[in-house]
Amino acid sequence: MAFHVPDDCRVTTGPLSSAPGAGQYGAFRLLSPEPGWTLWLVCDDGADPDHPTGWEHVSVSARRGNKVGDVRTPTWKEMVYVKATCWDPEDVVVQFHPRQSEYVNVHPHVLHLWRHRELVFPTPPADLVG
Repeated sequence: MAFHVPDDCRVTTGPLSSAPGAGQYGAFRLLSPEPGWTLWLVCDDGADPDHPTGWEHVSVSARRGNKVGDVRTPTWKEMVYVKATCWDPEDVVVQFHPRQSEYVNVHPHVLHLWRHRELVFPTPPADLVG
């Protein structure tokens, strides 16, 4: 089980940029499985020695091409694609719906995927989620 960023899609100039091979964090730009759209990811493996969170995390937004203004919330198909890009097939990854008192919505068209680096996340029986 491993977290892996799409290093060949790393953003290497501008805001949130990082050098190729910098590690399992950074900003990335992927072609979406939805034609005409680009997925923008911000990834973090949760292992930064200066700020270890213990959580692998990917933020996902969708833009038409490279346009800044034409943004929408990612589709289920896109989130499945990102999960398959950044984690192994048997990894359990979640989208949280926190307590309303803990809502943070800095970017309204961004969804998030999470996996704890050490804890095994419980899952319901397969016949209940299929």
